[in-house]
Amino acid sequence: MAPFNIAYELLVTRLESFQLETNKPFNFTASPSQPQYFLYKFPQDVDSVIIKVVSDAVYPCSVVSVQDIVCPVYDLDHNVEFNGVYQSMTKQAAITVQRKDFPGEQFFVVFVIKPEDYACGGSVPSSIHGNVNRTWNLQRTKNLQVTIVPSIKKSVYIQAMLFSFLSFLSFYVGSVVVAFVHYIRVWRKASAERLSPENGSGIMTSSHPITASTPEGSSYGAIDESSSSGGRQFSSPEHGPPAGSDTDSSVEEESDFDTMPEIESDKNVIRTKVFLYLSDLSRKDRRIVSKKYKIYFWNIITIAVFYALPVIQLVITYQTVVNVTGNQDICYYNFLCAHPLGVLSAFNNILSNVGHMLLGFLFLLIVLRRDILHRRAMEMKDVYTLDYGIPKHFGLFYAMGIALMMEGVLSACYHVCPNYSNFQFDTSFMYMIAGLCMLKLYQTRHPDINASAYSAYASFAVVICLAVLGVVFGKNDMWFWVIFSLIHVLASLALSTQIYYMGRFKMDGPDSDLGIFRRAAMVLYTDCIQQCSRPMYMDRMVLLIVGNLVNWSFAIFGLVYRPRDFASYILGIFICNLLLYLAFYIIMKIRSSEKLLPIPLFCIVATAVVWAAALYFFFQTLSSWEETPAESREKNRSCILLGFFDDHDVWHFLSAAALFFSFLVLLTLDDDLDTVRRDKIPVF
Repeated sequence: MAPFNIAYELLVTRLESFQLETNKPFNFTASPSQPQYFLYKFPQDVDSVIIKVVSDAVYPCSVVSVQDIVCPVYDLDHNVEFNGVYQSMTKQAAITVQRKDFPGEQFFVVFVIKPEDYACGGSVPSSIHGNVNRTWNLQRTKNLQVTIVPSIKKSVYIQAMLFSFLSFLSFYVGSVVVAFVHYIRVWRKASAERLSPENGSGIMTSSHPITASTPEGSSYGAIDESSSSGGRQFSSPEHGPPAGSDTDSSVEEESDFDTMPEIESDKNVIRTKVFLYLSDLSRKDRRIVSKKYKIYFWNIITIAVFYALPVIQLVITYQTVVNVTGNQDICYYNFLCAHPLGVLSAFNNILSNVGHMLLGFLFLLIVLRRDILHRRAMEMKDVYTLDYGIPKHFGLFYAMGIALMMEGVLSACYHVCPNYSNFQFDTSFMYMIAGLCMLKLYQTRHPDINASAYSAYASFAVVICLAVLGVVFGKNDMWFWVIFSLIHVLASLALSTQIYYMGRFKMDGPDSDLGIFRRAAMVLYTDCIQQCSRPMYMDRMVLLIVGNLVNWSFAIFGLVYRPRDFASYILGIFICNLLLYLAFYIIMKIRSSEKLLPIPLFCIVATAVVWAAALYFFFQTLSSWEETPAESREKNRSCILLGFFDDHDVWHFLSAAALFFSFLVLLTLDDDLDTVRRDKIPVF
């Protein structure tokens, strides 16, 4: 690469240390004009080895290649990639080699020093700038140390698989034990009630139609249960819809049809009262609302199938390209703990996702059990299932279970060949999990006004679309961050308005034009300036102010720093909003003198502990597709669990358990209200 002729002399010497030995480090020096290669023969009892190469210097950039014993040996910069398996390297490289890939049971390890450092993250080549090359007269030598160590045996694979499955099957055992204890308690309680002499009168009293008198804190309005619902009585599947409702069989199929027997203005009166109770927001026919929420379950199955199939096809193509070309710079593995199996280069990263699938299926079974028990209670006309406790709608829980299973599938797909282009596969269903959890938390005390499945999944589709755009344009384009931050802030304000006014702030009808903005300004002035000391809905106002501050902070952070990992940035927004809402819900629950039963309390503590441990391992960065492959390998570390799993695999195990406990928190949080009348349960 010199701009003029160079004088040189050729020196031929006998290479004494040509064959590398197992577990013995070997030090040598290489340069662009003096590549090095060595021979290694597999010992009799070794089927797989790891070639570990280290250097104290980052540059010059080098390439490590493993080639079969053929002539010629490709040991020049322009042909080292023509044969075998290769990696670019700065300070560290690791290649796993299996005996079955080399019929002669021996191979060459080739080391080439590149004349430019651009491939390893160094300065841009002079040929791109059009300048005269300035690296030709630099001292481009590199001291390297290579060590070849045996890889794990087949027995370790079996132990790792047994550990993965048995660890999560223990959750099944624990769930069976809890269900059995619950069954024994219910059986004892039922036996005691049958033996009680006052049993008959108690049942007769509670089975009569109950009309609510003016509830506590009734200063908020003059509408009570008997007048607003037209003497509403308990309804069950056998008795049909409540008196006064005009539903028929065709109406029941309409998931978005409003079955409130009152006129539209009555809705506005009820939902804008200062003190709302659950009976005010659970007035629609139970069967139709349940059908509405079941759509979440069926839609997410459809989405999962159509999303997962192209993803699986794509990552199979990625893995095939890696295997055929030998280019190990395509995928960002932790090469010091990447154990191949079959065509897969890092089976351990895929196996560790089994927890999401097993625990997602277990959660579906737990929800199914609750659903069956609830249906039996409805068939027996149990009064506590009719107008007591939180309305039981399980559609969102089923959707959450499917989402957890799909997170495991798509995370495994991402780890087939982790890189910048397909990282969105690992996060797409995380967005949906966070969104579904927030919707479920809101649905708990707002069953009549929660978002429909169609609008919810359409919103998730917009988020995933933005994530794809962020992957493409989010690196350096300022215009993208300006538009995204603007959308983020406006969406936060619009959602806050809908939540604050319980869905009664409409953007259709006569106010759908510019008048909507005048109305919004008037509302802001009235509630936030004139009544700043005491807004009409204080609790909601505090939550929404804190939530908007958090979201605006995220928007400003994105504008200023423009993080390259856009998918994780969006996921952080979702998770922070979910944690904020969950904390608000629990605080308001305690403030309302409601109890936390032992099981939800245990789940809350377990969730906090497991999430803390999981996040510790998550931030142990083992690779990074934000950098070049060679720079990413500097972060690689050895396995820490069973000699098979690395830190990120432990994150997979713990995050699956943490998500499972998080779901159980949402499922059991309000079990203490099952015997409380809905006109005594506050809405927040």
